[in-house]
Amino acid sequence: MRIVKLIVFIWALVIITNGYSQPFVLKADDYKHYADRFNTMEDEPIVQAVPNSEAWQWMRHNIPLFDCPDKSFEEIYYFRWWTLRKHIKKTDQGYVLTEFLVNRSYADKYNLISSALGHHIYESRWLHDQQYMDDNLRIWYRGNNGKPLSHLRAYSSWNIDAVYNRYLVNGNEEPLKNYLPDFINDYSGWEHEKRTSTALFWQYDVRDAMEETISGGRKEKNPRPSINGYMYGNAKALAAIAKLAGDANTGQLYSRKADSIKTEVQQKLWNAKSRFFEVRKEQGDTLANVMEEIGFIPWYFNLPDARYNVAWKHLMNPRHFNAPAGITTADRSHPGFRTHGCCKCEWDGAVWPFATAQTLTAMANLLNNYKQSEVTKNDYFLQLKKYAASQHKGGKPYIGEYADEKTGEWLTKDDRGRYYNHSTFNDLVITGLAGLRPRADNIIEVNPLLSAKQWDWFMLDNILYHGKVVTIIWDKTGKKYGKSKGLSVWANGKLVAKSKKLRQVTGKL
Repeated sequence: MRIVKLIVFIWALVIITNGYSQPFVLKADDYKHYADRFNTMEDEPIVQAVPNSEAWQWMRHNIPLFDCPDKSFEEIYYFRWWTLRKHIKKTDQGYVLTEFLVNRSYADKYNLISSALGHHIYESRWLHDQQYMDDNLRIWYRGNNGKPLSHLRAYSSWNIDAVYNRYLVNGNEEPLKNYLPDFINDYSGWEHEKRTSTALFWQYDVRDAMEETISGGRKEKNPRPSINGYMYGNAKALAAIAKLAGDANTGQLYSRKADSIKTEVQQKLWNAKSRFFEVRKEQGDTLANVMEEIGFIPWYFNLPDARYNVAWKHLMNPRHFNAPAGITTADRSHPGFRTHGCCKCEWDGAVWPFATAQTLTAMANLLNNYKQSEVTKNDYFLQLKKYAASQHKGGKPYIGEYADEKTGEWLTKDDRGRYYNHSTFNDLVITGLAGLRPRADNIIEVNPLLSAKQWDWFMLDNILYHGKVVTIIWDKTGKKYGKSKGLSVWANGKLVAKSKKLRQVTGKL
């Protein structure tokens, strides 16, 4: 026991001495070849805060390390960190994260666009250096002479939910308390601008970041599962943040708002015939009668009651959403599928990483938080592998805007969407595949979403979680890594949970 305590003490000392965390088992430089290869794939036409020449040094100091038997999958994991780094931009007010590398006419100050900010927060919450997102949030909410940037609400957003979920990783509640008035003002702005006569919110499909859908249009003010899921998530997050700040009345107020949205979504956006959440048409006050991928978004926020889980039967059905190259944004059997996209945007069926990331996050919540039989861990693993495989172009790693559902061909031909920072991937690996489920208390919960038949081993190391370096190891025989047979979870080099089987485990940090 004394030896174990000494090892843990030395491990903590190493972390403090070096100024950044150290992996417990894996050696960071064993993965340097990925960054070296990515650097050779381009002439680096746009350079922001961290150039390619410094990419590996930045990655080495900032990211969890991932090791698995599928090296093509592993490569995409490192590729997505390499691309995220490209979007870190230094401004006169601090760091920001961009969506496009090229300047866009409809962007806000510093080429910022709010549509994927929730994705940026979820993905970057695993970076060890918190300054990037600390600055980014401050600039978005206070960078306009103390006020929000003008385009903060230009697109539907789940930013407040994302910031709260970032807290579940870093454990730092002070920024939440500090931004509580800003978040309340933001939520009130949405209520003033987009709430209907009921508890539901409406949105144009283009301002949902989903132009040219089957269900809506650029000028239709329709209540949609997307924005209503977001606002439910934001209200639940505000209730939790207010509770942390000791403001019970505000917490109760936003809990009631969330409950009202939930009731309305289940009553008015559920199509009993298709058994799916759908857009409600403003014109005629009827459902759109088309299943779209946004119908899965309510589970991203754990909104629906269990009886609505039947909607997930459509996900793995090739007739509806399960296409060869990924999850389609609309029902493949609908007459309007892939018929009227325009303007370099097409949300009437093509595969979008933005939506795929949302659906897989929702699917992980379903598998972890609901009793259901509609989808399995294997289904999650297969869809995540398909998502990883889709991120290629010309035999090289690539992430773009949207793709053909059959061939996987990227449908934007110019460089506008090159390295498109419009989705998550690594957050799905950490919280879904490897199964680290962030929570506010001192319990660490891990539930990998794959079976023992799929991989004999994998490891996530150097995960900075609640101020500790967490390592998740699956080693079927115990011979690959030599630490423990089966599933084991370590914090600062100390074993905190284990199982011989690949299943949910919990332990105390």
